Amino acid sequence: MAKPIMAKATAVWLVDNTTISFKQIADFVGMHELEVQGIADGDVAAGVKGFDPITNNQLTQEEIDAAEASPMHKLKLKFNAAAVGEEKRRGPRYTPLSKRQDRPAAIYWLVKFHPELTDGQISKLVGTTKPTIQSIRERTHWNISNIQPVDPVALGLTKQSELDAAVQKAAAKKAADGEVMSDDERRKLVSTEQSLGMEAEPKIPTAIEGLETFSLTDDGDDDKEDESTLVDADSFFNLPKGGDDEDEQP
Repeated sequence: MAKPIMAKATAVWLVDNTTISFKQIADFVGMHELEVQGIADGDVAAGVKGFDPITNNQLTQEEIDAAEASPMHKLKLKFNAAAVGEEKRRGPRYTPLSKRQDRPAAIYWLVKFHPELTDGQISKLVGTTKPTIQSIRERTHWNISNIQPVDPVALGLTKQSELDAAVQKAAAKKAADGEVMSDDERRKLVSTEQSLGMEAEPKIPTAIEGLETFSLTDDGDDDKEDESTLVDADSFFNLPKGGDDEDEQP
């Protein structure tokens, strides 16, 4: 059943301006009967200004009169021909003019990092057309040499939750079709919230990076230097001097 716009404000107006029962109002605006009673008692929707459903073309006076005359009468939303089909409208989402120039970069990012997504999914995520996606996927886009991949979430073209849901759905379909995912594809399936909640992997300090396999233990006699070739400093300076020094000794 269709519901009126600004349901709570409409309920406030009906409580203040009619004698229609709480249940009738609750059924019409999609609220619980106790909530409508709370509006009448001042406990709910305090400060909310009533929204006149007659002036705003949602109810007729005749419909209100019928509901006041019979507690069993159910209020019916006035037919609005201009609103027919509004909720069933399908197709790419609307993208503001200021962001339309960013769509090729977002499409390139999705095609590159999430090849499992279908053209239809990409179209819904960033609000584009399938021919545009295909041209970028096949690198036949007129400006492909200047397009750099950029995360559509960072560009504000979609929400992270929507992207995660699309990737998860694509992965489930791929698994159902019997295709095997690579480790990299499995890693991409981790949602942003899960990723942020994971513990960071231990990293090797930069100062000792590359020395992971260095060992201080002796591997054998091959690493030992010939002790006969080593002379400590004290022995070196106490060595007898040749030449005239030997003649001076008694």
